[in-house]
Amino acid sequence: MTMKYGIDLPNFGWLGDIDVMIECAVDAEEAGWEGFFLWDHVLVFKQEDMVLPFLDPWITLTAIACNTERIRFGPMVTPLPRRRPWKVAREAVPT
Repeated sequence: MTMKYGIDLPNFGWLGDIDVMIECAVDAEEAGWEGFFLWDHVLVFKQEDMVLPFLDPWITLTAIACNTERIRFGPMVTPLPRRRPWKVAREAVPT
């Protein structure tokens, strides 16, 4: 059995830009990574005077799917009780 490697990136802060995240996924695929995973959290942390850009993981993963060919991808964990399952399904299917 061969060990496979994946990368897990936070989808907020300087990585909270869709173009940067797509570029990271494409680069990971070209570098030979097997998987690419994102966080699915509502709130990471709060500081009084700091607002971080934050990407929705399912919409971001759909954009990654449209720009890569073989890398496996997904959320680290998706807590469906705080999401509408039909909304997640709609966001997860590329059109």
